[in-house]
Amino acid sequence: MAIDRATLAGSIDQTLLKPTVGFKAAAEWIQNSAERGFASLCVSPFLVPVTSQILAGTGTKVCSVCGFPLGYSMTETKADEATQLVKLGCHEVDMVMNIAALIEAEDAFVKDDIAAVVEAVREASDGSAIVKVILETGFLDAEQIVRASRIAVTAGADFVKTSTGFGPRGASIEDVASMRATVGAGIGVKAAGGIRDLETALAMLEAGASRIGSSAGIEILEAFDARSGA
Repeated sequence: MAIDRATLAGSIDQTLLKPTVGFKAAAEWIQNSAERGFASLCVSPFLVPVTSQILAGTGTKVCSVCGFPLGYSMTETKADEATQLVKLGCHEVDMVMNIAALIEAEDAFVKDDIAAVVEAVREASDGSAIVKVILETGFLDAEQIVRASRIAVTAGADFVKTSTGFGPRGASIEDVASMRATVGAGIGVKAAGGIRDLETALAMLEAGASRIGSSAGIEILEAFDARSGA
């Protein structure tokens, strides 16, 4: 697909969610990623304050995760965590839906779980922050992916997202295409999990993703530059 560098960079959530990365290593990573035009830097919850400080004035948003990576936290815990993230400087919250409830077709529970986080984020941010709902598509069949996407939209989510990167598999073209067809043009679709090269990133965008989650955002941009001769 034809895409310019700024658009590509602006579609990437450059991600650092490794459980072994602490403040010092994260600060160096944030500094190295801050001025590259990414949509956001998506970091572990405890790294939100330092990320917010370093990114101030850059135009790159702060993103973090809620109920991560398993999604089975109590709804009240998820909502409280989301509130705290926003208060600490988060502009975007990627929450994991309750996967088990979805699989057992407890759709009302899943909707209420998502809606509580959406409400908490909007209240804490005066409506400026957004919520992406991680479906963890590796655990779901085709029908469940469609149903989960519909529930997320009904619950007020701004995005649906494929994967945590900690599940049984990452994003697939089929997942992304199905999610886009289900949610329509007005809701974001984030492809995440296993996207480490330019070709895969471009394929996900072509399939309907509006955002890419990757720990290899810098490498993806460098590959783009090499291809274009920049």
